[in-house]
Amino acid sequence: MQHSRLSATTRVTLSQPHILMGKLLDHFSEHADITMTERRGEFALPYGRAVVEADDVSLTFHTEGDDDTGLAYMKYAVAEHVLEFAEGETPRIVWSGDGAAGSPLPYFREMRVVCARNITPHMRRVTLKGENMERFAHGGLHVRLLFPPKGVAAPQWPVTGEDGRPLWPEGENKLVNRVYTIRNIDVERGEVDIDIVIHEGDETPGSSFALKAGEGDLVGMTGPGGSALGDADWYLFAGDETALPAIGRILESLPAHVKAVVRIEVDSAAEEQDLRSDADIDVVWLHRNGQEAGTTALLADAVRAVEFPDDGTRVYAWAGCEFAAFRAIRAYIRKERKLDRQDHLVVAYWRRGLDGDNARRDKDDN
Repeated sequence: MQHSRLSATTRVTLSQPHILMGKLLDHFSEHADITMTERRGEFALPYGRAVVEADDVSLTFHTEGDDDTGLAYMKYAVAEHVLEFAEGETPRIVWSGDGAAGSPLPYFREMRVVCARNITPHMRRVTLKGENMERFAHGGLHVRLLFPPKGVAAPQWPVTGEDGRPLWPEGENKLVNRVYTIRNIDVERGEVDIDIVIHEGDETPGSSFALKAGEGDLVGMTGPGGSALGDADWYLFAGDETALPAIGRILESLPAHVKAVVRIEVDSAAEEQDLRSDADIDVVWLHRNGQEAGTTALLADAVRAVEFPDDGTRVYAWAGCEFAAFRAIRAYIRKERKLDRQDHLVVAYWRRGLDGDNARRDKDDN
């Protein structure tokens, strides 16, 4: 393993270490470069690397990251999946090295509201300001906003647990969090724009925050995260309102020599936004015209109608949408278009009837 600036190690006692190592490396193989022997494995993720060594009673992990955020993500990923795959066991995970337990999360920032305004009838842009924003300009588009309890002027924020995962405040200090995309970032000003879809109802913490946000209000932010866009000459982007901020930001990053076919489902023409790119973009807006979000086949049908290049052009497909559309689009991309895993990213941003991360916790989502 090449030397990196920051590193940490843990030894985890387990009843079947070799079996668990196999499960871990099999899981990470979809997201990482893997090398493996009988007693040793290594995997590299976008934010760091890890070596795992097995003996008869334990697994030892050596993790490295190029910065404190990368190392923290590696420790978090290892701990989360060890605990997930150690069925019937609750192994203790204690890291030594860089990144002490009880310290602030290196990927956390306390942010204050600068302003909030509607950019379409159902999309509200909240501008937040914080310190040291440079790390949020690369390594992923997505962040989690942490909403404090109502009436709490000095929120308790998460800190690093001994196993490398966040230690969250509980009880009356419990936080609610949701995932969003940084639509715009100005590192010098320390500002980010977060576009939030406005929903009706009390069980919508992000929407409620956006509607009531006033100058100076506090909110926590962790990140960045998300998979990198694959290199291609021709791109397909498909999504509904929840993916619109990501699609907009990605389009602005594309070079002039590529082609991008974009299909976006929204309620009506009033929800359309001006999308800019140096690339050659073909944008079609799909209108539900009053039908509820997540109840139509508009997006999946539009993806099927797109004519893919068949001349050897490098292709990449990206989609973010409600769970039913995600399943349909992913099946089409993988089974009919037969795109390799490195040539597409299709994700469920939300699921009707479920909130927050529950939309992404379906056990048959493979």
